[in-house]
Amino acid sequence: MRAATETIYQAIYTPHPAALQRKITSMTRYRRTRRKPRRDAARRTTRFVDPMVSIALRPSEADGRTIPGHWEGDLIVGNLNKSAIGTLMERASRYVMLVHLEKDRTAQTVSDGLVHTMKNLPAPLRRTLTWDQGAEMSEHKSFTTATNINAYFCDSASP
Repeated sequence: MRAATETIYQAIYTPHPAALQRKITSMTRYRRTRRKPRRDAARRTTRFVDPMVSIALRPSEADGRTIPGHWEGDLIVGNLNKSAIGTLMERASRYVMLVHLEKDRTAQTVSDGLVHTMKNLPAPLRRTLTWDQGAEMSEHKSFTTATNINAYFCDSASP
């Protein structure tokens, strides 16, 4: 016979006499007297103020690796989340540029670093940027207006 996890927790956290309640909850991992409510998915706040543009809407020329100027980016986080560096890879030539993030990895810092790095490129090499759905790109509209490069985002759980 098997008991589901939810059944066990319901048995632990049902109202009991106070002494029995303390004894049972002292044996659990976090020693809580009540269950911690989980956040409802419908009430979560979004990471992005401006809506993301899906990778499906990216120009078809970016799917092939023949025309230069289409970039893919990501953030690499260092040991103990104390450092971070942005990576930009050009899809056709596989040329890689690193974006130095001095202070932190907030969206504003990442956006400023990307703008600084991409401004140095000639206009034909600045077509699109594809990124995953990380919160570090929540300032993608300011990046787009500063560089005139459209930012596209991968589908969820498909970086």
